[in-house]
Amino acid sequence: MQRLLKELQGEVLAIPGRDIVVAFFLFLFILPLITTEPFILRIVTFANIYAIYAVSWDLLCGFTGQINLGQALFFGVSAYTSALLNYYYGLPAWTTIPIGALVAVGMGFIVALPTLRLRGIYLALVTLAFPIVMTGIIFAFANFTGGEIGIPGIAPLSPSRTITYYITLLVMLASVFVAWKLVDVKSKIVRTGIILQAIREDEITARASGINTIRYKLLAFCLSGFLAGIAGGLYTHVMRIAGPSTLELMTSVYPIVWTIFGGVGTIFGPVTGVYILFPLVESLRVVGEIRILLFAILVVVVLVSMPEGIAVWVRDKIERTCPRCKLINMATRRTCRACGAELHLIKGR
Repeated sequence: MQRLLKELQGEVLAIPGRDIVVAFFLFLFILPLITTEPFILRIVTFANIYAIYAVSWDLLCGFTGQINLGQALFFGVSAYTSALLNYYYGLPAWTTIPIGALVAVGMGFIVALPTLRLRGIYLALVTLAFPIVMTGIIFAFANFTGGEIGIPGIAPLSPSRTITYYITLLVMLASVFVAWKLVDVKSKIVRTGIILQAIREDEITARASGINTIRYKLLAFCLSGFLAGIAGGLYTHVMRIAGPSTLELMTSVYPIVWTIFGGVGTIFGPVTGVYILFPLVESLRVVGEIRILLFAILVVVVLVSMPEGIAVWVRDKIERTCPRCKLINMATRRTCRACGAELHLIKGR
């Protein structure tokens, strides 16, 4: 216990960014105790779901460099799979969501196969076509998929709004933690992070170093599909309907905006973007369509003033990395908390 407390004090509480993360997630846990307002709980519930969705895009594009403009494919396929299994076969949510996520993994594999040798804009355009194709398939089998109407009457995630909130929160925390460990370059257990980032920086050099880039790109597509599939399944059972909107272009655009707003290639950036932008846009519904204009202005202003994302900008203001031992310190410290190296001449990280 003493060792755990010591590690908590040294590796979590001593780093401002992690203090903010811990405080924020503690706030999310006690939110239903502060208010039971249905509107607030519903917004944060969807933010929990969209945080998983945004992280799924960041894992594929931010860390691996595979620009995907069709992320809605994974989200929508899982949503429809979960809805069909529940509507026609009566399977509960705890069964339909994992199955939907596995189907999304299969779609990730299918998408990856014809795109493995494509890069940049060519990859982006090819991935953009897949949700359009899937939408056409849904309309072609309207008697089974519901066509433009979709599949209504899906069983809820739980009978209680509060329980639904906590389920989405716990799934989000688990998903974000797994994604963070998968891309952590310092991880001693899982070494995918450093390989995926090597592929992003220079795929040819990575291949020349002996890395099987095709295998890891396939892995990235499948992992991204799985996380997006989890989000899609949760979305279906919270909304209680699966429709063509889950495959629309804007459904693919939203995770890109959230991720870029928060910070690409960081995991915490997409989460930050979702919890800032989604509640803000939903709260602005009272002003009508002008909310989209306000949303666009906010995004442009932040990206112009903070091109690396708002979460990265804040982190750089409150943390400094020691040039000697690479340990993270508070920006107010003059010397490193571990090796004593001078920090006051260093700007940001």
